[in-house]
Amino acid sequence: MCRKPTYIKSKPDFLNTMHRFDDLDMKLLYELTADGSISVPTLSKKLGINASVLYSRIKRLMKKKLIKKFTIEIDDSLLGIGVKASVGINRDPKFKDAIHKQFMQTAEIVSISEITGRFDIMINVYARSLEDLHTIVIEKIGKIEGIQNTETFVELQKTDKDPTYLIQ
Repeated sequence: MCRKPTYIKSKPDFLNTMHRFDDLDMKLLYELTADGSISVPTLSKKLGINASVLYSRIKRLMKKKLIKKFTIEIDDSLLGIGVKASVGINRDPKFKDAIHKQFMQTAEIVSISEITGRFDIMINVYARSLEDLHTIVIEKIGKIEGIQNTETFVELQKTDKDPTYLIQ
């Protein structure tokens, strides 16, 4: 059974802090998040809104930087990526910039986040196999000057869900 999406009727307060976003903005965000490749004419028919209105709304959302970019989703397994992991890292603060620079140059690292809590940094790593992941963590990451310790968390299963601020 296919269920018609429900949209927010009242937006959370944080959506009104800097800019005003109305129900049409939220419907657009929901639909574009579900399928960023949907054409404006198709979206127009789906939402029952004139295409020229949608073009101007999308342009406004981009100008306000709410929509940062349109992108694609890749099936990583078809590229041979068999293992995804998060690595928590503690580092010597004196080496912060040098470590970040080396992470940026390491192809297998796909994101870097400075965080609070038990680690200073959390990185996401993609590898072909557990053996490759081990080599990346031990040989590439662990040997960077200033890295004090690491803890690796291998992704077993991932379930993406719709952002709750877009739907009810």
